[in-house]
Amino acid sequence: MQVVVADTFEEWRRAARQLLRSDTEPAEVLFRDSAGQRGLFDDGAQLEKTAQRSRRQEPRPAYRVPKEFLDLARKVSCHRDSDRWERLYRTLWRLTHGERRLLEVTTDDDVHRLLTMEKSVRRDAHKMKAFVRFRRVLAEGEEHFIAWHRPDHRIVRLTAPFFSRRFPDMFWSILTPGESVSWDKKALCYGPGVPASASPETDELEDLWRTYYGNIFNPARVNLATMTREMPVRHWATLPETDIIDDLLADAPRRVDEMVARQEGFATSAADFLPMELELRVLRAAARTCEGCHLHRAATQTVFGEGPPDAKIVLVGEQPGDQEDLAGRPFVGPAGDVLNDALSAVGIDREQVYLTNAVKHFKYEPRGKRRLHKRPDAREMSACKPWVEAELTLLQPNVLVCLGATAAQQLIGRDFRLTQQRGRAIVTQWCDNTIPTYHPSAVLRNPDPIRRERLMATLVADLRAAKTHLC
Repeated sequence: MQVVVADTFEEWRRAARQLLRSDTEPAEVLFRDSAGQRGLFDDGAQLEKTAQRSRRQEPRPAYRVPKEFLDLARKVSCHRDSDRWERLYRTLWRLTHGERRLLEVTTDDDVHRLLTMEKSVRRDAHKMKAFVRFRRVLAEGEEHFIAWHRPDHRIVRLTAPFFSRRFPDMFWSILTPGESVSWDKKALCYGPGVPASASPETDELEDLWRTYYGNIFNPARVNLATMTREMPVRHWATLPETDIIDDLLADAPRRVDEMVARQEGFATSAADFLPMELELRVLRAAARTCEGCHLHRAATQTVFGEGPPDAKIVLVGEQPGDQEDLAGRPFVGPAGDVLNDALSAVGIDREQVYLTNAVKHFKYEPRGKRRLHKRPDAREMSACKPWVEAELTLLQPNVLVCLGATAAQQLIGRDFRLTQQRGRAIVTQWCDNTIPTYHPSAVLRNPDPIRRERLMATLVADLRAAKTHLC
């Protein structure tokens, strides 16, 4: 039995590659974390010697490993389950020894367990992004923001890039029991874990969190079981807003009565209708009753996003059109036909793409029996933004395509200009490869056949560029 020590994905990947070269079957190798018993291949030297001997004896084939497996393995490597390395290597062995489509068999024991671990890691990363609370500290006249968090898994390196993109102009540190990370406005620096006692004392930022939470708390949607599932009690010690939960719950009946007695109106944001449980099917169901802005009054129905939950590419348009409003599905009208043609031209399967819109209700101006598209204004865009933010948080795509200036301004920034920035991959908090391009309706609306052909060619070129980032 060969014993291999691995703590990170790169260490495991390096060892697995050498094991494959030496034709070592899964039953012949045992992986260990460095915190456990040290093994025969502690420094990798002996493992390399074994691989060299195998290469001298006879050449081994070069194995092609699906990118989907590597993406899965990177997340699973963050899981705390001690058998993750063996299960990953066993799955890798099967993929490279005759079971090329193994990952499609979700009922397989190994695949099912890996997908379960990946989901747990992804959920833990989402909670870290949601529950980290910085406290301000002055050090040598410089502001530094420090947070302490206790994740379930080893996700610091997985989530740290998100915080560097979200807070690029702050000096900050996130401390956890297993590992810590700091950002100096230029680079991420990782260090050992620290206890909760190392975090700073309370500061005035905590009052801001309490005020914010008190404002977004919806007394009509109180569900204690869901609340504690989505905001586990063990995180409460680092969440200042939890100090006021008891008071908010006690005051909820009175606030509900006030809401009922208030004259008919509408909410100020879709945030009032977001469910506590973040899953696509739950979001879709909740969005059906959204009244976050007045657009729901005239629209036939909410048109939520659709596509596989593991889609690697997400396309976001402006809003549903007339036919989408009637069908309840995105991109099924004339603009959808143009998009289908463009996707087909670059070899992207629509069934593998997640399609959605920045605004979920159809805004239009009546003209007799016709309903003419009308661009949503800034307040309507802002009110609907929580839905698309929730979708992207769950999907975590490799590529995000913004179809049109409205979607791009929603997700990239209000200063975005389509004519100047179209076709370029931009790093955003949602995706490192966010690519803006023309909306398919721009092709439809242009009366000049030559100009229309050029716009279509540009849309196809931008989608082809987006496809390159999937590899």
